[in-house]
Amino acid sequence: MNDGLPLLPTTMVGAYPRPSWFTQQLDGRDVREAFKSLHHEEAFRDAVRTVVGEQQEAGLDVCTDGQMWFDDYAMGIGAFFWYWFERVGGFGHEKLEHPARSRTEGKDAFTLDESGGVAVRGPIERGPVRLAELYGIAAGVAQRPIKACVGAGPLQLSTMAHFESGPVKNRFDLSAALADVFRGELEDLVAAGCRHVQLEDLGAWVPNVTGADRDFEWVTSTVDRLFAGLDGGVERCWHFCLGNAWGSRAEGLTRGGYANVLPRYFDVDVDAFVLDFACRDMADVGVLADLPTDKGVHAGVIDVRNLEVEQPDQVAERIRAVLAVIDADRVTLTTDCGMKQLPRTVAREKLRSLAAGAAIVRGELTGER
Repeated sequence: MNDGLPLLPTTMVGAYPRPSWFTQQLDGRDVREAFKSLHHEEAFRDAVRTVVGEQQEAGLDVCTDGQMWFDDYAMGIGAFFWYWFERVGGFGHEKLEHPARSRTEGKDAFTLDESGGVAVRGPIERGPVRLAELYGIAAGVAQRPIKACVGAGPLQLSTMAHFESGPVKNRFDLSAALADVFRGELEDLVAAGCRHVQLEDLGAWVPNVTGADRDFEWVTSTVDRLFAGLDGGVERCWHFCLGNAWGSRAEGLTRGGYANVLPRYFDVDVDAFVLDFACRDMADVGVLADLPTDKGVHAGVIDVRNLEVEQPDQVAERIRAVLAVIDADRVTLTTDCGMKQLPRTVAREKLRSLAAGAAIVRGELTGER
């Protein structure tokens, strides 16, 4: 899936910092309800126009809407979980303790306190998530392709549930029901013209915690179910990061790095894996040597967990580390994860360095500057 993109195209993962003047919050409402307020809709559209414009000006080849629809909830990444819980039928809307909190200690405990848990009280039914409408707002102000970032995903959401009542009794049935909800959203996105979709779901790491080998099959079948039937002209990406909330690396969840889990997902029906490399000084890139030939990688070469603005030469060196393992025509360059928790000035400059570093290496490969 090229879309007329250059060699080593650049993009980012999901969320971008909100402009300071965009203070409206959806607070669980359908966007169509919130937009009954003229000032809310106007501010939202202006914010999307601003963050798409900043990505374009920085030089990104594929942009996102910055997920301006994420409220400023906890986690440093906003309503990453709660946007879905609040709009998919069957969930309570109050924040409970995370189901795994009593078994978690150390740095990861704070992350679980921030994310919390949710009650399942009824059948899981599709509600007013409106991803296609949100995509349309961004696409309408963009001069470059817009990638739809879909997350958190069904695997990750299912691990946060307390099963209180209703027909769904376990995480396996919940993830399957949520995969069907998400697939409906993806089908609407494709019908609206979106050609780049990115699932953001840390469920890939769950077998690290459960120690159950069957969970690799659970993860694989859930992702396959979510992407089932999508048009072949759509790039289907799956991002599972190394932790992000307040700079956390979720060490208990992600121990062993990508080499510990990624090879178990080589058969998943996606076109590319979106992986964080910069935050670990590119230590995991060797795992790409065995990547199946029908799959590419969106390689994270910008560390979003600190405030350092990398220099283009530094970014170029990280890119060369990726290309030492995998051919350039299978590589897209990206940030490690979303940038919502960063100061906007830092996020903007990091994206400029991403584009500039890509240009350096692209010039080396093509002989053109």
